[in-house]
Amino acid sequence: MGHQGWLSIVEQLYEGAWNEDLQRHRSPFAFRGLACADHTLQSSVIRLADGRSDVHRLELALLRNFRKYARAEGAESDSIWNWLALGQHRGLPTRLLDWTYSPLVALHFATEDPATFDQDGVVWCVNFIDANTLLPKRLQRMLHEEASDTFTVEMLSAFKTLRQFDALAREPFVVFLEPPAVDRRILNQFALFSLMSDANASFDDWLNEHQDLCRKVIVPAELKWEVRDQLDQANVNERVLFPGLDGLSRWLARYYTPSARGLQRAERLTAARPPTRASRKR
Repeated sequence: MGHQGWLSIVEQLYEGAWNEDLQRHRSPFAFRGLACADHTLQSSVIRLADGRSDVHRLELALLRNFRKYARAEGAESDSIWNWLALGQHRGLPTRLLDWTYSPLVALHFATEDPATFDQDGVVWCVNFIDANTLLPKRLQRMLHEEASDTFTVEMLSAFKTLRQFDALAREPFVVFLEPPAVDRRILNQFALFSLMSDANASFDDWLNEHQDLCRKVIVPAELKWEVRDQLDQANVNERVLFPGLDGLSRWLARYYTPSARGLQRAERLTAARPPTRASRKR
C-alpha cells in the first residue's frame, strides 16, 4: 500500500475533527492505541482480579494501601480522585483506562514495540462529547456549569467516595477525566482517562451497546514500520512522551532495532561479498 497507506490511517484518525460551531478543527474523539487489534479494553484492576467476583473489594484494598504507602510522594489533596488518577499514572491497577486527545500519540502506542509488528494494531476512537449525553443528569449539569466537555478531579470531588459516584445510576456509565498535570509525561502525552461507574463493568460491553460513539482504525502489520518511521520523523516517540533518561533509552533501543527487511538485506549483502584474505586462510 506504500505511502498512501500511512496517509489513509492519518485521514481516518482525523476524520470528524471539524467543529462547525467553533469553525475550528477540534476533534470530539479520545484515542487509545493498542499494539494488537484483538486486545480487549479491560481495565487493569479487572485483569488483576482474573475472574474473581468482588472487584470492588480488590479496588478498595489497592487504593487504601497505595494511599498509605505513597503518602510522602502522594497526591496534592487527599481526594479519592487524586489518588485514583495518581495511582493509574504510576502503574497501580485501577478501573481507569488511558486515552489521549492526540491521534498521533495513540498511533505511537500502537507501534511502540517492534516485537508486535507481525500483528495488526488498532487505534480506538470514542466520541467523548456525545458520550456525555448518556451521563446522569447531575453530571451533565456539572459539565454545563463548568462549560467543559471533560471532568477534572476537582469536579468529581463533589463525591467523597467511589460508592457515592457509582450510585448515580443503575446502569454503568463512562466519564472522561483529565488527570492532574503532576509531571511532563501527562502533559506531553495529552493524557485523558476514561472512568466507569462500576469497577466490574467492561468498557468493551459499554462500547458494544453504543457502537455509534466509536470506531476502530486498524494499523495493518505490513504498515507498522512505515508508520513508526513517520512518527519518529514527526518527533512522536518515547524521548518526548516519557521525558527523562528512561524514555531516551527506550527510544534509542527501538530506533536502532533493524526491520525484518533490513536484516534480510544485510544478510544478502553479506552473502554477496567476496571472502576476505583472513577468511580464505581459515
